[in-house]
Amino acid sequence: MSIQTTTHLNFRGDAREALGFYQSAFGGHLVLTTYADLGVPAGAPGADKVVFGVVAAESGFRVMGYDVPGQTEGSVVGGGTTRREDGTTLTDQAAFVSVSAGDLEELRGSWDALAVDAVVVEPLAASAWSAGFGMLTDRFGVTWSFSATA
Repeated sequence: MSIQTTTHLNFRGDAREALGFYQSAFGGHLVLTTYADLGVPAGAPGADKVVFGVVAAESGFRVMGYDVPGQTEGSVVGGGTTRREDGTTLTDQAAFVSVSAGDLEELRGSWDALAVDAVVVEPLAASAWSAGFGMLTDRFGVTWSFSATA
């Protein structure tokens, strides 16, 4: 028996845009199901919002997300992340999405894509504990931690 975990992100009305953005950054395929697809009348508020979404790539990347019913202001449900001058990372989020790969170059393309309009907490570069580490909060409010394992 094996257990696999998948990060599930909760959005405020922009899950479709966010998941499409993650697909463009990591590749793979995108599956979206709306509330209307499950029987909510098409004219009802929020019927066009995502009740189930997943991006899955052959590389092993996988993330899920949906639009929290009644939340329409945009961005992930949660807050932000900052990095203090002393190097301490502060956040009011309960979790980060952690992405790791064998080397820094494997991470570079996805990092560069997510970094557009993001707040870079720590640039993707060599660190004391990794050949490459970086952290950013993307334009949807999701904080990503990237790490090269080699």
